[in-house]
Amino acid sequence: MSLLQAEDITIMDGKTTLLKPLSLRLDPGVPLVILGETGSGKSLMAQAIMGTLPATLTAKGRVAIGKQILNAGAPDQFRGLWGRQIGVLPQEPWLSLDPLMRARNQVAETHTLVRGLHRQQADRQARDDLAALGLAGAENKYPHTLSGGMAQRVAIAAARAGGARIVIADEPTKGLDAPRRDDVAKLLMNEMGDSGGLLVITHDLALAQRLGSQMIVLRRGEVVEQGDTHQIFASPRATYTQEFLEADPERWSPKEPRSPTAPAVVTAHDLTVARANKTLFSGVSFSIAQGHVFGVTGPSGCGKSSLGDALLGLITPRAGQVLRRAGEAPHSFQKLYQDPVSAFPRKRSLGQTLDDTVAFSGCAHGKIDALLEQLDLDPALLKRRPDAVSGGELQRLSLLRVLLRTPSFICADEPTSRLDPITQKRVIALLTQTTQDDGVALMLISHDTALIRNTADTVLALDAQSHENATPDVPRQSVAIPTL
Repeated sequence: MSLLQAEDITIMDGKTTLLKPLSLRLDPGVPLVILGETGSGKSLMAQAIMGTLPATLTAKGRVAIGKQILNAGAPDQFRGLWGRQIGVLPQEPWLSLDPLMRARNQVAETHTLVRGLHRQQADRQARDDLAALGLAGAENKYPHTLSGGMAQRVAIAAARAGGARIVIADEPTKGLDAPRRDDVAKLLMNEMGDSGGLLVITHDLALAQRLGSQMIVLRRGEVVEQGDTHQIFASPRATYTQEFLEADPERWSPKEPRSPTAPAVVTAHDLTVARANKTLFSGVSFSIAQGHVFGVTGPSGCGKSSLGDALLGLITPRAGQVLRRAGEAPHSFQKLYQDPVSAFPRKRSLGQTLDDTVAFSGCAHGKIDALLEQLDLDPALLKRRPDAVSGGELQRLSLLRVLLRTPSFICADEPTSRLDPITQKRVIALLTQTTQDDGVALMLISHDTALIRNTADTVLALDAQSHENATPDVPRQSVAIPTL
Protein backbone atom coordinates (compact mmCIF):
# COMPACT_ATOMS: atom_id res chain seq x y z
CA MET A 1 0.00 0.00 0.00
CA SER A 2 1.28 3.46 -0.86
CA LEU A 3 1.99 5.88 1.97
CA LEU A 4 0.63 8.88 0.11
CA GLN A 5 -1.38 9.43 -3.04
CA ALA A 6 -2.27 12.83 -4.43
CA GLU A 7 -4.79 13.03 -7.25
CA ASP A 8 -5.40 16.03 -9.52
CA ILE A 9 -3.90 18.59 -7.15
CA THR A 10 -4.66 22.02 -8.62
CA ILE A 11 -3.71 25.38 -7.12
CA MET A 12 -5.39 28.69 -7.96
CA ASP A 13 -4.69 32.32 -7.19
CA GLY A 14 -8.12 33.74 -7.85
CA LYS A 15 -8.77 32.83 -11.49
CA THR A 16 -5.08 32.23 -12.24
CA THR A 17 -3.89 28.62 -12.28
CA LEU A 18 -0.54 28.25 -10.55
CA LEU A 19 -0.37 24.46 -10.66
CA LYS A 20 -2.21 22.38 -13.25
CA PRO A 21 -3.68 19.03 -12.16
CA LEU A 22 -0.84 16.93 -10.75
CA SER A 23 -0.97 13.39 -9.40
CA LEU A 24 1.74 11.49 -7.58
CA ARG A 25 2.27 8.38 -5.52
CA LEU A 26 4.73 7.86 -2.66
CA ASP A 27 5.61 4.25 -1.88
CA PRO A 28 7.55 2.88 1.13
CA GLY A 29 11.29 3.00 0.61
CA VAL A 30 11.06 4.71 -2.79
CA PRO A 31 12.14 8.38 -2.86
CA LEU A 32 10.26 10.74 -5.18
CA VAL A 33 12.06 13.84 -6.46
CA ILE A 34 10.21 16.89 -7.78
CA LEU A 35 12.67 18.76 -10.00
CA GLY A 36 11.97 22.11 -11.62
CA GLU A 37 12.78 25.74 -12.16
CA THR A 38 12.31 28.51 -9.63
CA GLY A 39 8.62 29.43 -9.41
CA SER A 40 7.45 26.25 -11.17
CA GLY A 41 5.06 25.34 -8.34
CA LYS A 42 7.18 22.73 -6.54
CA SER A 43 6.80 24.21 -3.07
CA LEU A 44 3.14 25.09 -3.63
CA MET A 45 2.45 21.45 -4.45
CA ALA A 46 4.05 20.40 -1.17
CA GLN A 47 2.05 22.98 0.76
CA ALA A 48 -1.16 21.73 -0.83
CA ILE A 49 -0.60 18.13 0.28
CA MET A 50 0.41 19.36 3.75
CA GLY A 51 -2.57 21.70 4.11
CA THR A 52 -0.32 24.75 4.59
CA LEU A 53 -1.03 26.86 1.51
CA PRO A 54 -1.25 30.64 2.09
CA ALA A 55 -4.83 31.76 2.76
CA THR A 56 -4.88 33.73 -0.51
CA LEU A 57 -4.51 30.54 -2.56
CA THR A 58 -6.98 27.71 -3.04
CA ALA A 59 -6.40 24.04 -3.82
CA LYS A 60 -8.45 21.26 -5.34
CA GLY A 61 -7.88 17.52 -5.44
CA ARG A 62 -7.66 14.55 -3.14
CA VAL A 63 -4.87 13.41 -0.81
CA ALA A 64 -4.77 9.91 0.64
CA ILE A 65 -2.38 9.33 3.54
CA GLY A 66 -2.59 5.71 4.58
CA LYS A 67 -6.30 5.02 4.99
CA GLN A 68 -7.26 8.68 5.48
CA ILE A 69 -8.80 10.50 2.53
CA LEU A 70 -8.39 14.29 2.69
CA ASN A 71 -9.73 17.16 0.63
CA ALA A 72 -6.91 19.42 -0.56
CA GLY A 73 -9.37 22.32 -0.39
CA ALA A 74 -9.96 21.81 3.35
CA PRO A 75 -6.53 22.38 4.95
CA ASP A 76 -7.82 22.06 8.54
CA GLN A 77 -8.17 18.30 7.98
CA PHE A 78 -4.37 17.94 7.77
CA ARG A 79 -3.41 19.55 11.07
CA GLY A 80 -3.60 16.40 13.19
CA LEU A 81 -1.12 14.64 10.88
CA TRP A 82 1.67 17.20 11.19
CA GLY A 83 4.80 15.84 12.82
CA ARG A 84 3.21 12.47 13.54
CA GLN A 85 2.50 11.05 10.09
CA ILE A 86 3.88 13.71 7.77
CA GLY A 87 6.70 16.17 8.42
CA VAL A 88 8.27 18.91 6.35
CA LEU A 89 11.78 20.32 6.07
CA PRO A 90 11.12 23.96 5.13
CA GLN A 91 12.92 25.85 2.39
CA GLU A 92 13.75 28.79 4.66
CA PRO A 93 15.27 27.37 7.88
CA TRP A 94 15.52 30.71 9.71
CA LEU A 95 11.77 31.19 9.42
CA SER A 96 11.08 27.77 10.94
CA LEU A 97 13.44 28.10 13.90
CA ASP A 98 12.52 29.93 17.10
CA PRO A 99 14.96 32.87 17.35
CA LEU A 100 14.87 32.68 21.17
CA MET A 101 15.74 28.97 21.46
CA ARG A 102 19.12 27.31 21.26
CA ALA A 103 19.64 24.66 18.60
CA ARG A 104 19.53 21.65 20.95
CA ASN A 105 16.33 22.85 22.64
CA GLN A 106 14.58 23.26 19.27
CA VAL A 107 15.20 19.60 18.46
CA ALA A 108 14.50 18.34 21.99
CA GLU A 109 11.14 20.14 22.03
CA THR A 110 9.95 18.09 19.06
CA HIS A 111 11.07 14.86 20.71
CA THR A 112 9.10 15.86 23.83
CA LEU A 113 5.89 17.26 22.32
CA VAL A 114 5.50 14.94 19.33
CA ARG A 115 7.23 11.70 20.33
CA GLY A 116 6.47 11.99 24.04
CA LEU A 117 10.02 11.45 25.29
CA HIS A 118 10.94 12.54 28.80
CA ARG A 119 12.96 15.74 29.00
CA GLN A 120 16.35 14.17 29.72
CA GLN A 121 15.84 11.48 27.11
CA ALA A 122 14.76 14.10 24.56
CA ASP A 123 17.80 16.20 25.36
CA ARG A 124 20.18 13.25 24.86
CA GLN A 125 18.50 12.33 21.58
CA ALA A 126 18.71 15.94 20.37
CA ARG A 127 22.45 15.96 21.09
CA ASP A 128 22.87 12.76 19.07
CA ASP A 129 20.78 14.14 16.19
CA LEU A 130 22.87 17.30 15.93
CA ALA A 131 26.16 15.40 16.23
CA ALA A 132 25.09 13.13 13.35
CA LEU A 133 24.78 16.26 11.20
CA GLY A 134 28.15 17.65 12.21
CA LEU A 135 26.67 20.16 14.67
CA ALA A 136 28.04 18.90 17.98
CA GLY A 137 29.69 22.27 18.60
CA ALA A 138 26.59 24.29 17.70
CA GLU A 139 24.01 22.80 20.05
CA ASN A 140 23.96 25.86 22.35
CA LYS A 141 23.89 28.45 19.55
CA TYR A 142 20.90 30.64 18.66
CA PRO A 143 19.66 30.62 15.04
CA HIS A 144 21.01 34.09 14.22
CA THR A 145 24.54 32.93 15.06
CA LEU A 146 24.40 29.97 12.65
CA SER A 147 25.53 29.98 9.04
CA GLY A 148 22.91 29.21 6.41
CA GLY A 149 24.10 25.64 6.07
CA MET A 150 24.14 25.12 9.84
CA ALA A 151 20.62 26.54 10.22
CA GLN A 152 19.40 24.21 7.49
CA ARG A 153 20.83 21.20 9.32
CA VAL A 154 19.24 22.24 12.63
CA ALA A 155 15.88 22.52 10.83
CA ILE A 156 16.41 19.03 9.40
CA ALA A 157 17.11 17.61 12.86
CA ALA A 158 14.01 19.30 14.32
CA ALA A 159 11.71 18.18 11.50
CA ARG A 160 12.76 14.53 11.60
CA ALA A 161 12.56 14.33 15.40
CA GLY A 162 8.79 13.79 15.37
CA GLY A 163 9.08 10.34 13.88
CA ALA A 164 6.71 10.94 10.93
CA ARG A 165 6.83 8.14 8.33
CA ILE A 166 6.45 10.63 5.48
CA VAL A 167 8.97 13.45 5.10
CA ILE A 168 8.68 16.26 2.56
CA ALA A 169 12.04 17.98 2.12
CA ASP A 170 11.84 21.34 0.36
CA GLU A 171 15.27 22.26 -1.05
CA PRO A 172 17.06 20.47 1.82
CA THR A 173 20.59 21.03 0.48
CA LYS A 174 20.60 24.62 -0.75
CA GLY A 175 23.68 26.48 0.40
CA LEU A 176 25.48 23.27 1.45
CA ASP A 177 28.82 22.09 0.10
CA ALA A 178 29.07 18.69 -1.63
CA PRO A 179 30.09 16.66 1.47
CA ARG A 180 27.25 18.16 3.54
CA ARG A 181 24.82 17.62 0.67
CA ASP A 182 25.77 13.95 0.54
CA ASP A 183 25.48 13.71 4.33
CA VAL A 184 21.94 15.11 4.20
CA ALA A 185 20.99 12.77 1.36
CA LYS A 186 22.32 9.81 3.34
CA LEU A 187 20.48 10.96 6.46
CA LEU A 188 17.17 11.31 4.60
CA MET A 189 17.58 7.90 2.96
CA ASN A 190 18.44 6.25 6.27
CA GLU A 191 15.50 7.89 7.99
CA MET A 192 13.17 6.69 5.22
CA GLY A 193 14.48 3.10 5.35
CA ASP A 194 12.29 0.44 3.80
CA SER A 195 9.01 1.57 5.36
CA GLY A 196 9.10 5.37 5.25
CA GLY A 197 8.29 7.84 2.50
CA LEU A 198 10.49 10.62 1.17
CA LEU A 199 9.41 13.38 -1.18
CA VAL A 200 12.21 15.81 -2.11
CA ILE A 201 11.64 19.13 -3.86
CA THR A 202 14.81 20.45 -5.40
CA HIS A 203 16.65 22.04 -8.29
CA ASP A 204 19.90 20.38 -7.15
CA LEU A 205 20.84 17.97 -9.94
CA ALA A 206 23.49 16.20 -7.86
CA LEU A 207 21.00 15.56 -5.06
CA ALA A 208 18.41 14.22 -7.51
CA GLN A 209 20.93 11.77 -8.93
CA ARG A 210 22.11 10.80 -5.46
CA LEU A 211 18.57 9.91 -4.34
CA GLY A 212 17.59 8.18 -7.57
CA SER A 213 14.27 6.26 -7.83
CA GLN A 214 11.36 8.29 -9.26
CA MET A 215 11.27 11.88 -10.53
CA ILE A 216 8.76 14.43 -11.78
CA VAL A 217 9.97 17.46 -13.76
CA LEU A 218 7.85 20.61 -13.41
CA ARG A 219 7.84 23.77 -15.49
CA ARG A 220 5.49 26.71 -14.97
CA GLY A 221 3.07 24.63 -12.95
CA GLU A 222 2.88 21.72 -15.37
CA VAL A 223 4.46 18.27 -15.53
CA VAL A 224 6.77 18.01 -18.53
CA GLU A 225 8.36 14.63 -17.78
CA GLN A 226 8.27 11.88 -15.18
CA GLY A 227 9.71 8.44 -14.65
CA ASP A 228 12.89 6.74 -13.44
CA THR A 229 15.45 9.34 -12.32
CA HIS A 230 18.53 7.70 -13.82
CA GLN A 231 16.74 7.10 -17.12
CA ILE A 232 15.67 10.75 -17.33
CA PHE A 233 19.23 11.92 -16.64
CA ALA A 234 20.65 9.52 -19.23
CA SER A 235 18.10 10.24 -21.96
CA PRO A 236 15.68 13.13 -21.24
CA ARG A 237 12.72 13.27 -23.60
CA ALA A 238 11.49 16.81 -23.02
CA THR A 239 13.46 19.70 -24.51
CA TYR A 240 13.12 21.60 -21.24
CA THR A 241 14.64 18.73 -19.25
CA GLN A 242 17.58 18.64 -21.66
CA GLU A 243 18.13 22.40 -21.20
CA PHE A 244 17.85 22.00 -17.41
CA LEU A 245 20.56 19.34 -17.30
CA GLU A 246 22.85 21.21 -19.71
CA ALA A 247 22.74 24.30 -17.44
CA ASP A 248 24.63 22.45 -14.67
CA PRO A 249 27.78 24.51 -13.82
CA GLU A 250 29.84 21.35 -14.39
CA ARG A 251 28.94 21.70 -18.08
CA TRP A 252 29.67 25.41 -18.42
CA SER A 253 32.44 26.49 -20.76
CA PRO A 254 35.57 27.40 -18.78
CA LYS A 255 36.13 31.13 -18.42
CA GLU A 256 39.33 32.63 -19.79
CA PRO A 257 40.89 34.23 -16.70
CA ARG A 258 41.79 37.92 -16.87
CA SER A 259 44.68 39.41 -14.96
CA PRO A 260 43.68 42.53 -12.99
CA THR A 261 44.78 45.71 -14.78
CA ALA A 262 42.55 48.27 -13.03
CA PRO A 263 43.12 49.74 -9.54
CA ALA A 264 42.20 47.68 -6.49
CA VAL A 265 38.85 48.53 -4.90
CA VAL A 266 39.52 46.59 -1.69
CA THR A 267 42.66 45.01 -0.27
CA ALA A 268 43.22 42.63 2.65
CA HIS A 269 46.61 42.54 4.40
CA ASP A 270 47.52 39.57 6.63
CA LEU A 271 43.89 39.15 7.73
CA THR A 272 42.80 37.04 10.70
CA VAL A 273 39.07 36.63 11.35
CA ALA A 274 37.32 34.99 14.30
CA ARG A 275 33.75 34.31 15.36
CA ALA A 276 32.76 33.61 18.96
CA ASN A 277 36.42 33.45 20.01
CA LYS A 278 37.17 30.81 17.35
CA THR A 279 39.77 31.74 14.73
CA LEU A 280 38.44 30.84 11.29
CA PHE A 281 41.54 31.68 9.26
CA SER A 282 44.69 33.77 9.50
CA GLY A 283 47.40 35.29 7.33
CA VAL A 284 45.14 36.06 4.37
CA SER A 285 46.24 38.75 1.90
CA PHE A 286 44.73 39.64 -1.48
CA SER A 287 43.25 42.52 -3.48
CA ILE A 288 40.18 42.76 -5.71
CA ALA A 289 40.35 45.14 -8.67
CA GLN A 290 37.43 46.80 -10.44
CA GLY A 291 36.01 44.59 -13.18
CA HIS A 292 37.51 41.53 -11.49
CA VAL A 293 35.66 38.42 -10.23
CA PHE A 294 37.27 37.05 -7.06
CA GLY A 295 35.87 33.61 -6.19
CA VAL A 296 35.83 32.20 -2.66
CA THR A 297 34.95 28.60 -2.03
CA GLY A 298 35.25 26.05 0.76
CA PRO A 299 33.19 23.83 3.09
CA SER A 300 30.28 25.09 5.16
CA GLY A 301 31.40 27.00 8.26
CA CYS A 302 34.98 27.57 7.08
CA GLY A 303 34.66 31.37 7.15
CA LYS A 304 33.62 32.34 3.61
CA SER A 305 30.84 34.69 4.74
CA SER A 306 32.96 36.05 7.59
CA LEU A 307 35.69 37.00 5.13
CA GLY A 308 33.15 38.97 3.11
CA ASP A 309 31.79 40.62 6.25
CA ALA A 310 35.30 41.72 7.21
CA LEU A 311 35.78 43.40 3.82
CA LEU A 312 32.41 45.12 4.16
CA GLY A 313 33.19 46.39 7.66
CA LEU A 314 30.39 44.37 9.23
CA ILE A 315 32.83 42.64 11.58
CA THR A 316 36.24 43.68 12.88
CA PRO A 317 39.14 41.37 12.01
CA ARG A 318 41.13 40.02 14.92
CA ALA A 319 44.32 41.03 13.13
CA GLY A 320 45.39 42.51 9.83
CA GLN A 321 44.01 45.38 7.79
CA VAL A 322 41.30 46.03 5.20
CA LEU A 323 41.84 48.98 2.85
CA ARG A 324 39.23 50.50 0.57
CA ARG A 325 39.86 52.64 -2.47
CA ALA A 326 39.94 56.31 -1.52
CA GLY A 327 36.72 58.25 -2.01
CA GLU A 328 34.32 55.30 -1.76
CA ALA A 329 31.04 56.00 0.05
CA PRO A 330 29.87 53.37 2.57
CA HIS A 331 26.89 52.39 0.39
CA SER A 332 29.28 51.68 -2.51
CA PHE A 333 30.07 48.41 -0.73
CA GLN A 334 27.06 46.09 -0.99
CA LYS A 335 26.25 42.55 0.12
CA LEU A 336 24.01 39.96 -1.48
CA TYR A 337 22.93 37.97 1.55
CA GLN A 338 22.87 34.18 1.59
CA ASP A 339 19.38 34.32 3.06
CA PRO A 340 17.31 36.85 1.05
CA VAL A 341 14.31 36.50 3.38
CA SER A 342 16.19 38.22 6.18
CA ALA A 343 17.32 41.04 3.88
CA PHE A 344 13.85 42.52 3.21
CA PRO A 345 11.39 44.27 5.55
CA ARG A 346 8.60 41.76 6.10
CA LYS A 347 5.75 44.26 6.51
CA ARG A 348 6.37 46.28 3.35
CA SER A 349 5.70 45.35 -0.25
CA LEU A 350 8.72 44.62 -2.41
CA GLY A 351 7.82 47.56 -4.62
CA GLN A 352 7.90 49.95 -1.65
CA THR A 353 11.34 48.67 -0.65
CA LEU A 354 12.70 49.14 -4.18
CA ASP A 355 11.14 52.61 -4.41
CA ASP A 356 13.02 53.54 -1.23
CA THR A 357 16.25 52.30 -2.78
CA VAL A 358 15.66 54.37 -5.93
CA ALA A 359 14.95 57.48 -3.85
CA PHE A 360 18.08 56.99 -1.77
CA SER A 361 20.32 56.19 -4.75
CA GLY A 362 18.99 58.82 -7.10
CA CYS A 363 18.86 56.43 -10.06
CA ALA A 364 16.08 56.49 -12.66
CA HIS A 365 12.96 54.55 -11.68
CA GLY A 366 12.97 52.93 -15.11
CA LYS A 367 16.04 50.97 -14.06
CA ILE A 368 13.74 48.74 -11.98
CA ASP A 369 11.74 47.75 -15.07
CA ALA A 370 14.91 47.06 -17.08
CA LEU A 371 16.36 44.84 -14.35
CA LEU A 372 13.07 42.99 -13.85
CA GLU A 373 13.19 42.02 -17.52
CA GLN A 374 16.86 41.01 -17.37
CA LEU A 375 16.20 38.84 -14.31
CA ASP A 376 13.01 37.33 -15.80
CA LEU A 377 10.83 38.64 -12.96
CA ASP A 378 7.14 39.48 -13.25
CA PRO A 379 6.48 43.15 -12.31
CA ALA A 380 3.35 41.95 -10.47
CA LEU A 381 5.66 40.51 -7.79
CA LEU A 382 6.39 44.03 -6.56
CA LYS A 383 2.87 44.25 -5.12
CA ARG A 384 3.60 41.35 -2.77
CA ARG A 385 5.43 41.10 0.53
CA PRO A 386 8.61 39.01 0.83
CA ASP A 387 6.78 35.98 2.24
CA ALA A 388 4.48 35.83 -0.79
CA VAL A 389 7.16 35.08 -3.41
CA SER A 390 9.42 32.08 -3.92
CA GLY A 391 12.93 31.95 -2.52
CA GLY A 392 14.37 32.09 -6.04
CA GLU A 393 12.33 35.16 -6.94
CA LEU A 394 13.38 36.89 -3.72
CA GLN A 395 17.02 36.07 -4.39
CA ARG A 396 16.85 37.74 -7.81
CA LEU A 397 15.06 40.73 -6.30
CA SER A 398 17.95 41.02 -3.83
CA LEU A 399 20.35 41.31 -6.75
CA LEU A 400 18.09 43.87 -8.40
CA ARG A 401 18.09 46.02 -5.26
CA VAL A 402 21.89 45.87 -4.99
CA LEU A 403 22.35 46.85 -8.64
CA LEU A 404 20.11 49.89 -8.12
CA ARG A 405 22.79 51.24 -5.79
CA THR A 406 25.43 51.22 -8.58
CA PRO A 407 28.02 49.74 -6.19
CA SER A 408 31.80 49.66 -6.52
CA PHE A 409 32.09 46.38 -4.62
CA ILE A 410 29.64 43.49 -4.26
CA CYS A 411 30.07 40.60 -1.86
CA ALA A 412 27.74 37.99 -3.38
CA ASP A 413 27.26 35.31 -0.71
CA GLU A 414 25.79 32.19 -2.33
CA PRO A 415 23.77 34.47 -4.67
CA THR A 416 22.20 31.60 -6.64
CA SER A 417 21.63 28.97 -3.93
CA ARG A 418 17.85 29.16 -4.42
CA LEU A 419 17.93 29.18 -8.22
CA ASP A 420 17.52 26.32 -10.66
CA PRO A 421 20.43 25.73 -13.08
CA ILE A 422 18.84 27.60 -16.00
CA THR A 423 18.03 30.70 -13.95
CA GLN A 424 21.37 30.45 -12.13
CA LYS A 425 23.30 30.54 -15.40
CA ARG A 426 21.39 33.62 -16.55
CA VAL A 427 21.86 35.45 -13.23
CA ILE A 428 25.59 34.68 -13.02
CA ALA A 429 25.99 35.92 -16.60
CA LEU A 430 24.25 39.20 -15.68
CA LEU A 431 26.32 39.60 -12.52
CA THR A 432 29.66 39.00 -14.23
CA GLN A 433 28.73 41.18 -17.22
CA THR A 434 27.80 44.00 -14.84
CA THR A 435 31.18 43.53 -13.17
CA GLN A 436 32.95 44.14 -16.48
CA ASP A 437 30.67 46.86 -17.89
CA ASP A 438 30.43 48.97 -14.72
CA GLY A 439 33.87 48.27 -13.26
CA VAL A 440 32.51 46.56 -10.14
CA ALA A 441 34.81 44.50 -7.94
CA LEU A 442 32.97 41.24 -7.26
CA MET A 443 33.61 38.73 -4.49
CA LEU A 444 31.64 35.63 -5.44
CA ILE A 445 31.19 33.17 -2.55
CA SER A 446 29.91 29.67 -3.29
CA HIS A 447 30.28 26.09 -2.12
CA ASP A 448 29.90 25.07 -5.78
CA THR A 449 33.47 24.63 -6.97
CA ALA A 450 32.42 24.19 -10.61
CA LEU A 451 30.55 27.50 -10.58
CA ILE A 452 33.55 29.31 -9.08
CA ARG A 453 36.02 27.57 -11.39
CA ASN A 454 34.08 28.57 -14.50
CA THR A 455 33.26 32.13 -13.38
CA ALA A 456 36.07 33.66 -11.32
CA ASP A 457 39.32 35.25 -12.48
CA THR A 458 40.99 34.38 -9.17
CA VAL A 459 40.00 31.62 -6.76
CA LEU A 460 40.58 31.57 -3.02
CA ALA A 461 39.82 28.25 -1.31
CA LEU A 462 39.17 28.18 2.42
CA ASP A 463 40.16 24.68 3.44
CA ALA A 464 39.26 23.63 6.96
CA GLN A 465 41.85 20.84 6.86
CA SER A 466 44.76 22.85 5.48
CA HIS A 467 47.60 24.31 7.49
CA GLU A 468 49.56 25.70 4.55
CA ASN A 469 50.44 29.35 4.16
CA ALA A 470 48.17 31.52 2.03
CA THR A 471 49.28 32.67 -1.39
CA PRO A 472 47.37 35.72 -2.69
CA ASP A 473 46.11 36.60 -6.14
CA VAL A 474 46.73 33.38 -8.01
CA PRO A 475 44.56 33.48 -11.15
CA ARG A 476 42.29 30.45 -11.57
CA GLN A 477 43.89 28.20 -9.00
CA SER A 478 43.00 27.36 -5.45
CA VAL A 479 44.68 29.06 -2.51
CA ALA A 480 44.64 27.03 0.69
CA ILE A 481 43.90 29.08 3.82
CA PRO A 482 44.66 27.52 7.21
CA THR A 483 41.72 27.16 9.57
CA LEU A 484 42.87 27.03 13.18
